[in-house]
Amino acid sequence: MSAAVAAVVREVRWQDLEQLAGLEVELFGAEAWSPASWWGELAGRPRREYLLAEDEGGVAGYAGLDHGGGVSDVMTIAVLPRARGVGLGRRLLDELVDRAVRVGAQRLLLEVRADNAAARGLYSARGFELLATRRGYYPDGVDALVLALDLSQELT
Repeated sequence: MSAAVAAVVREVRWQDLEQLAGLEVELFGAEAWSPASWWGELAGRPRREYLLAEDEGGVAGYAGLDHGGGVSDVMTIAVLPRARGVGLGRRLLDELVDRAVRVGAQRLLLEVRADNAAARGLYSARGFELLATRRGYYPDGVDALVLALDLSQELT
């Protein structure tokens, strides 16, 4: 059984926020969400929705959505290095897609660093297409790619 299959996905709880803020720093460095940002995100429920994947080693990944009517946005998706390469990112992304469809979104948007080849491959394989490029968007000057997935395909 792969780690992605063995991971349990559940809703993020207030008690998880300190740990998530710490993982953010490990994973995203200067671009990490602060504890206050995490509190704000969770306070945005039901419009904001966050998931946590846990396996035998603890937190393996997390992901979140913002629902805004006909469009939902992927706010974050992260897989810890120890859990990469086993399909957990795909599983979290599929869960976000399913949840966006359930709330009636027709389109799912996300932003990804142009230099994040692994994430770009995941999104491309799932059917996301380039919508726009934000030149020099990140603090280190890397472009942000805005990708979109047409959710009408998901209803069939």
